[in-house]
Amino acid sequence: MADLTLTSTAPTAAVATTEAKATPRFSTRAATAEDLDLIHRELMAVIDESPHYNAEFKAYEKARLTKSYLRMLQRQDPWHVMALVSEGKVGGALISGPEFGAVFRYWSWIFPDFRKTRLGMHGMRAFDEHFDNGKFHKAYTFVRPENEVALALLRRYGYVETTVLRQHIFGQDYCVMEKPYTKLTEGYDQGVGTGRLGRMISRLNELLGR
Repeated sequence: MADLTLTSTAPTAAVATTEAKATPRFSTRAATAEDLDLIHRELMAVIDESPHYNAEFKAYEKARLTKSYLRMLQRQDPWHVMALVSEGKVGGALISGPEFGAVFRYWSWIFPDFRKTRLGMHGMRAFDEHFDNGKFHKAYTFVRPENEVALALLRRYGYVETTVLRQHIFGQDYCVMEKPYTKLTEGYDQGVGTGRLGRMISRLNELLGR
């Protein structure tokens, strides 16, 4: 079973449907240690506030997506936690992971103070520019059917709905949204599994509150 899942707290629907280019004030970077603290705090907040998920899913995601887990993703590629920057301030993030030749977008969202900007559009382009790098056949994500803003934004940037998974996670439905990339390299990644040592390190970090 694939790991879970995406919500996109994108700019307003009007912005999401208006053609516009990100201005130079937007940039991206692999999240730094300082960024990670902020991104994790905002991630916990957006999970809580999202209207699209039930209580069981929210509890599961908050327990799973610890800072140790995010650091584990970054050990595979620092850009799996991507900070979206507006005028020098982190205003959003994209969290992803490798899935055996595909890249799975876990969460993509804009922080509250930046939701009326075009930072979300910039992030969509930046993600493809980095990860359509010859290593993956496709990018994909799960989206709740009711999350119309996220679905519209993904379609705008080339994602297509390939199926709807009925009662798939804690009884809720999910649209599978995919975008083809061009794989050029030999071999495949082994997913996000950390191995026995990695699990021990993650458990120690959790006990230490890291």
